[in-house]
Amino acid sequence: MTDARPARLRVAHTADLDPDDLLAARALLYRAFDDMTEDDWEHCLGGLHVLVQRADGLVVAHAAVVQRRLLHRGRAWRVGYVEGVAVEPPLRRHGHGAAVMREAARLISRAHEFGALASSDEGLPFYRALGWQPWHGPTSALTPTRGVVRTPEADDCVFVLPGTAPLDLTDELTCDWRDGDPW
Repeated sequence: MTDARPARLRVAHTADLDPDDLLAARALLYRAFDDMTEDDWEHCLGGLHVLVQRADGLVVAHAAVVQRRLLHRGRAWRVGYVEGVAVEPPLRRHGHGAAVMREAARLISRAHEFGALASSDEGLPFYRALGWQPWHGPTSALTPTRGVVRTPEADDCVFVLPGTAPLDLTDELTCDWRDGDPW
């Protein structure tokens, strides 16, 4: 897996990826994460996928930017939410992750009021190095049956990429509801 076959960066909406490309991206995520679930994969769909793909079709890096509504300071914001950031394990630390995240940041800056993501503990230094800022305020989710519910487990893993929205990184941030992990 450490060969130097040429790879290219691609951006495509879920609807424009052929089934083999979607399967290749999904397979990468399952190889990269021991705890990957079908809900996690579902969260990647319906937006833009940033792929580093070799000529043989192998997807070696992936990030998805999907639109979500996050509540902050009394307003619902149009947010580019990053999901499914992964690099083929033997090819990590070769710039592929940074490449997909730089492109994701460009897409967010052109179409959203800010960016957001939830990081694993291992990813925290990576996102900081790329200019993402940790959220210091409380996090919560807008649930379908109980209203706004605190999500303290996400308090130390949510990052934002500021854009046009006036953010107070110490105030509450509430995500819209979805199945699986809310963040």
